[in-house]
Amino acid sequence: MLARRRLPRLVFDFVDGAAGREIAAAKNISAFDEIELQPRVMQDVSSRNLRTTFLGSEYDCPVGIAPMGMCDLIWHGADRMLARASNRFNAPLCLSSAASCLIEDMLSWTEGRAWFQLYVGQSMDHTLDMVERAKTAGYETLVLTVDVPQVSRRVRDLRNGFEMPFRIGPRQFLDFAAHPKWSLTTLVNGAPSAKNFPTDRGNSGFDRGASRAGADWAFLNRLRDLWPGRLVIKGVTSVADAKRIQSCGADAIYVSNHGGRQLDSAPAAIKLLPAIRTALGPDYPLIFDSGIRSGEDVVKALAFGADFVMLGRPLLFAIGAEGERGLNSLFSIFTEEISLTLAQLGLTRPGEISRDVLINPPASLTEKSTQLHITKSIKRA
Repeated sequence: MLARRRLPRLVFDFVDGAAGREIAAAKNISAFDEIELQPRVMQDVSSRNLRTTFLGSEYDCPVGIAPMGMCDLIWHGADRMLARASNRFNAPLCLSSAASCLIEDMLSWTEGRAWFQLYVGQSMDHTLDMVERAKTAGYETLVLTVDVPQVSRRVRDLRNGFEMPFRIGPRQFLDFAAHPKWSLTTLVNGAPSAKNFPTDRGNSGFDRGASRAGADWAFLNRLRDLWPGRLVIKGVTSVADAKRIQSCGADAIYVSNHGGRQLDSAPAAIKLLPAIRTALGPDYPLIFDSGIRSGEDVVKALAFGADFVMLGRPLLFAIGAEGERGLNSLFSIFTEEISLTLAQLGLTRPGEISRDVLINPPASLTEKSTQLHITKSIKRA
C-alpha cells in the first residue's frame, strides 16, 4: 500500500489500527466479501443517476465523509482537501470534534455542506460550548457519537508511543527521519492539534484518553431540547438502543461499530444493519459506516437497509498516498463503481436498490421486512 510506504509508521498505524487484536476491524471487511449480489440482464441501464436526497439535502451520490479526528496528521491541509472534495463531489462532510480545523472554518469551506460530530468528554461546559458554536455558525446537522465511553486499548498506538497532545521522542524521531517529505512538511507547518480544544487561559487541550461517558440517555434528551436542527446518533449497533433513540426524537441513526476501533469482540456492523432497519421501519433515516472499501460495498449496505453511507479510512489512505489528487481519484472511483454495480444489477438509481439484489439475504430480512423495503423503494421512486 502506497500510504504505508509514504507515511511514518506511527501515523499510518493511527489510521489503520483498531482495538485489541483488530479482529472486529477485519470482520467488518470480510463480512462484505461474503455478501453476494444477483446480476440481472437485458435491462435498459444506459442512463443512470446517483443523485440522492437525504435529511432534506440532495447529494450527487449516496456517499459522504465520515467524522475523523486529527486528519492533518496524515498530511498538512488534509481537512481543507476533504472540504474541497465535499464541494467537488457535492457530498456531506461530518467534522469531528477533534478536527485539525475550527468548527466555523469547515462550514465555510464546505459552503454549508458540513455536519458537526460531537463527543461528550473532558468538560460538560466545553461540550455545550461546542454545541453553541456549531449552532451559531449555522450547522443544520449535529451527530452525537455514543460508542466511545472510553477510548479502547489500541495496541499499535501503544507500541508506537502515539499520544495527544502530539509529542516526539527518540523513537518517533527515527520513524519521522525515514519519511523526510512528511516530516519536513509537518515541521514547516507545525505539529497538528485538535483545534477546537484550546490550550490558552489554563485549558489543557484535547485529552484523547478522557472519559466520554457523558453521552448518556439524560444527555441525549437534554441535547434534543438544546439543538434546533437535525440530530443524528452515531455508533449504534443494538436494536433495543436504536428503538429507544428513535423514541427520543433523534432524526437519524448512524449504524457503526467505530470501524472496529472500540470493542474487538463486536460483530461486523453490516450484519447488524438489517435487524435495525426492520425494527425502525422503512422510512426512518439510517446512515452506515464500518468496512466500506468499494462502490460495491456501498450498494450492499444500501441493500441491507442503509439510506446513506459514509467513508472514513479509505479517504485518509488516499491522502497519505497521493495527497489531494489521490483523494479526488478515490472519490471518482467510488462513484464509478456504484454506477457500474447498478448497471450490473439492472438498476438505474440508488432508490431502486432493495433486498432483491441479494443472494441469500440475511434472516433479518424476512417477508415482513421485504414488504418494508418494497414500500421504501416505491416512496423513493
